[in-house]
Amino acid sequence: MKIHPPKACLKLLLMLLSLSLLGGCSWFGGDDDDVNAPAELVEFDQTVPVERVWRTSIGASADRVPVNIAPVYAAGKIYVADRKGRISIIDADSGAVDQEINSRLRISAGPGVFDNLLMVGTLDGEVFVFDVEGDEVLWRSPVSSEVLSKPVLHDGYVIVRCIDGRVFGFNAQTGTREWLYDRGVPLLSLRGSSDPVARGGIIYIGYDGGEVVALRANDGSVLWEQTVSAREGKTELERLADIDGDMAIIANDLYVTSSRGRLAALAVDSGRILWVKDAGSSSGLTVARTMLALSDPQSHIWLVDRINSTTLWRQDKLFNRGLTRPSFYLSYVVAADAEGYLHFVDAESGEFVARTRIDSAGVRAAPLAVGTTLYVLSESGTLNAYRAGAAI
Repeated sequence: MKIHPPKACLKLLLMLLSLSLLGGCSWFGGDDDDVNAPAELVEFDQTVPVERVWRTSIGASADRVPVNIAPVYAAGKIYVADRKGRISIIDADSGAVDQEINSRLRISAGPGVFDNLLMVGTLDGEVFVFDVEGDEVLWRSPVSSEVLSKPVLHDGYVIVRCIDGRVFGFNAQTGTREWLYDRGVPLLSLRGSSDPVARGGIIYIGYDGGEVVALRANDGSVLWEQTVSAREGKTELERLADIDGDMAIIANDLYVTSSRGRLAALAVDSGRILWVKDAGSSSGLTVARTMLALSDPQSHIWLVDRINSTTLWRQDKLFNRGLTRPSFYLSYVVAADAEGYLHFVDAESGEFVARTRIDSAGVRAAPLAVGTTLYVLSESGTLNAYRAGAAI
């Protein structure tokens, strides 16, 4: 099957304006316009079949204000929210909606599902904790500003990070605030906050100044702090160094990337830098076995050996197409772009093997891979389940 590319649309140019600033690109006339325009889709022979298994509407589409709403999987269910406060609990196999929670909250982060709790953060600076079936609100608590990172449950504490840099630790059962870690943020930063990552009683937080901070979950005290990406330059724009995307822990290593173009591995116990590489992302990274994948601000997909930082390959034919964070699915690396295309790249060779279009509205979050199924949330408010290759 031959894939034919459409013309890139003006909407994509506008959506990628902030990314162009990170790369030092000019989008306002002049000879550079053609150079910096989103790449047209290349033709290739599709060697892997892709099939949509089901499609389910989950409510209002997102507006263009960036939020951190993404589907999560737990115990055979997909939990997903919309900006108008509807939380849908969907059967992962059939796509049937088992339950809907019409909270009417302005949800900006989540849901987070851990044990018997379902958690969301709001634009109005509150955290809400439901029982996992969504039958009742167990507790709610105000925080200092809007919440753009998914609440996390660890060692009996619900951890909430706010856009102003403060981190709150709540008793998971009662909702009582047990501690507060207060840290400032730069004058200018990208809109977003990385989700806290937890391991062994420690919470790891990425900050807009390019630092990672390790906090004890039981009292919020600082275990260590490490600068991954220094804020350098004459202007606030040049000094952008945000750690806004997903981090990951494998064994004793913490992997983190920044918008400034730095990828690093840190020792979880001390914060010592194990290696650092010039490859950055504002959407974070994904790890599988000995590999990690990211899409940089120019929408190049990188596959890197997580042990020694060697670049295994870089796919650069999706330049400026507004890619999501890549996901590992079967033997492929998969990312979606701002025009709603889902791209399948062979994990070994870095070559395209398949492409399908979800819809023209674009994609709201990185694809979620669970077993042989890939779940993708579109900007038009649909959750889509796909299978590819041998999984069909």
